[in-house]
Amino acid sequence: MSYKELKFPDDSVFLVTGGAGFIGSNLVESILEMGYKVKCLDNLSTGFQKNVDLFVSNPNFEFILGDIRDFDTCIIACSGVDYVLHQAAWGSVPRSIEMPLLYEEINIKGTLNMLEAAKQNGVKKFVYASSSSVYGDEPKLPKIEGREGNLLSPYAITKRVNEEYGKLYKMLYNLDTYGLRYFNVFGKRQNPNGDYAAVIPKFIKQLLKNERPIIHGDGNQSRDFTYIENVVEANLKACFAESLYAGDVYNIAYGGREHLIDIYRVLCKQLDKKIEPLYEVARKGDIKHSNASIEKARLQLNYQPEWSFEKGINVAISHYKEILLNE
Repeated sequence: MSYKELKFPDDSVFLVTGGAGFIGSNLVESILEMGYKVKCLDNLSTGFQKNVDLFVSNPNFEFILGDIRDFDTCIIACSGVDYVLHQAAWGSVPRSIEMPLLYEEINIKGTLNMLEAAKQNGVKKFVYASSSSVYGDEPKLPKIEGREGNLLSPYAITKRVNEEYGKLYKMLYNLDTYGLRYFNVFGKRQNPNGDYAAVIPKFIKQLLKNERPIIHGDGNQSRDFTYIENVVEANLKACFAESLYAGDVYNIAYGGREHLIDIYRVLCKQLDKKIEPLYEVARKGDIKHSNASIEKARLQLNYQPEWSFEKGINVAISHYKEILLNE
């Protein structure tokens, strides 16, 4: 079943934290298209006002400019809400190594604030973004929930702590929480700018400008690249999951494996570019290989990703060509 066929009660209200960001804005868009009310909480530190502007004319949309580090703001945002989709966080492994204190404050304290606010407001389901980074240096593929290694970055630690809090809030307070371990999400509205930009939009932007992109390492590192529509599906299906499966974590990916250098060659071919990349040393905290088992999410969340890497990358390239060529 497609997530678009899911039937929530007509008066359902969703709260998307980080709703001005990449994943959050795609969630907001999909929920509004399904006809439900959406609150968006974002402080615009990594999200963008232009993403909020896409929805402000919709009577079912409400934007709250606020910070998840402020508990009173979280309480207000969760008022009258049935489902919380908690995406607000600071990403990037390398940046977390440079700023561990900030990551602790935003990703851990902010998430705990949201969990407590959701509990106090009687929220039905609390779905939150975790990350494949929690697998650390565990070398076995595919990555399976419950088989994790040593954590390699402050970012990974914050996500692992969030998972433990999610488990506790189910066990102690009976708040239905579902942690989604995202694997290298890509798609429309992903930020291509800055030192910490995700690799696919960054490569596309650089190639369109005839610049030589930098590959950290030898290019043979692999990732389970996951198109944004699959992530939207996972979030909404988690809202339909049985309470029996709450307090747990789930890999959210397509279940494939793409090598970075192969992706680079695909982008060059699609963009009709013949540009050799620059190779630099591998970055601290980066995992060499990543590939997800998604069986647990299939069985317990009815997660059935429809978007392969090949299908998603074609749409993503078209999107970025249109956006970047008009800048």
